[in-house]
Amino acid sequence: MLKKNVGNIDRIIRIVLGLALLAGFFLSGGGSYSWLYLVGAAIALGTAAMGSCGLYTIFGFSSCPLKK
Repeated sequence: MLKKNVGNIDRIIRIVLGLALLAGFFLSGGGSYSWLYLVGAAIALGTAAMGSCGLYTIFGFSSCPLKK
C-alpha cells in the first residue's frame, strides 16, 4: 500500500484538473495528440483517488498536514 502524501487541497486541484483534461479530450475534435488529455486526466484523477503521488514519493514531498 502506498503512503498517503496528497493533502485535501491538492486532491481537489487534481480532481478539477483531471475533469478539465477529460473535457478537453472530448472537445478536442480528435486531434493527433488528443490522447494526451486522456492520459493526463487518468493520472490526475488516479492520484487524487488514491491519495498518493509517485513523484511526491520520489522527491520526498508531501502536501498532507503534519500530525502532532
